[in-house]
Amino acid sequence: MDDTLLLEAVERFLAGDMTAEEKIFFTELRNKNADVDQMVIEHTNFLQGIDNYGAIRSFKNALQDVDTKLAAEGMMAEPALNGKAKVVSLWNRYKRNVAVAASIAGFISLLTAGLIITYTKKYGNEGYYVLVKELNKTNNEVSKLKNNTGNIAIIPVKAAPPVVDFRGTGFLIDGKGYLVTNAHVINKMKNIYVENAKGQYFTAAPVYIDNLVDLTILKITDTAFKAVSMLPYSIKKTNSDLGEQFFTLGFPRNEIVYGEGYVSAKSGNNGDTTSYQLTVSANPGNSGGPVVNRNGEIIGIITAKDSKADGVVFAVKSKNIFTLLDSLKKQDDKYLLIKTPANTSLKGLERVQQVKKMEEFVYMVVGN
Repeated sequence: MDDTLLLEAVERFLAGDMTAEEKIFFTELRNKNADVDQMVIEHTNFLQGIDNYGAIRSFKNALQDVDTKLAAEGMMAEPALNGKAKVVSLWNRYKRNVAVAASIAGFISLLTAGLIITYTKKYGNEGYYVLVKELNKTNNEVSKLKNNTGNIAIIPVKAAPPVVDFRGTGFLIDGKGYLVTNAHVINKMKNIYVENAKGQYFTAAPVYIDNLVDLTILKITDTAFKAVSMLPYSIKKTNSDLGEQFFTLGFPRNEIVYGEGYVSAKSGNNGDTTSYQLTVSANPGNSGGPVVNRNGEIIGIITAKDSKADGVVFAVKSKNIFTLLDSLKKQDDKYLLIKTPANTSLKGLERVQQVKKMEEFVYMVVGN
């Protein structure tokens, strides 16, 4: 069921607007589907939180009206305050409002953090979830207000994007600033940024998108970006074998996270031959992350997971990167200079050393 339709059904259920038959059907759906039941519980808490907040605001407004009326009738006078005394008075007067607003922001953030966006691609499987992470921007806005309180001068630096709504992963395929990630990672982004292991943000833009295969090629457009002379890994042009071991790097958190697993099927969801089925742990934010075999070859790009099976993940096969590049170069010959890494310097290294050499070239992809 579509998320929007499901949310509408939850709201009708809670509001008592369902018919008797609809209510029986929806109750059975809750009993059978834990995700639906959890959504009902979370939405109930959310509405209660909003109601409580509204009641507090109404009470405060009533007090303010009484205060204003008494002052207007001369029954209560407030001394005129200037300078710091006025600031302190205003803070004492409104600090409770700020606290309530911050509490509500935190409450909403807890409800939405880690939300997985469903993406149909060419599948109709309701258990197929892409692994882009939708972030709640309320905390970002609260932080901005908090940091700009008072007359403290803020020294400009190469700062993070002011508001971030979505997060995924990408990796370089050419040291001149070309990256690959999933199409669904950037499809809802108007502004795209990538962050490297040093915490530096750069602006980026898509140069080619293939929604069918669910891949996109990004180009870092920021003048502050410095080209990389050589990438330590290569990109595999042929299919991998069943049981082949690999490791992954991605950004389900604000720092890079390592995972390891093996190829469990040569086709993806519903027999999709452009993808693999993998056995590995993956979470929202891992979408677009590289799948690297022990020889230092990228064999795939993490795309989605099966929510109905523990540890079942899908990855687009790496050979699709070359198909995208061929199409891009035919579309515009200025991209003929893009050169993917042909050799790997990771082969024969200990896993820890492989990861250390790769971290620099795997990016967090964020946007709004």
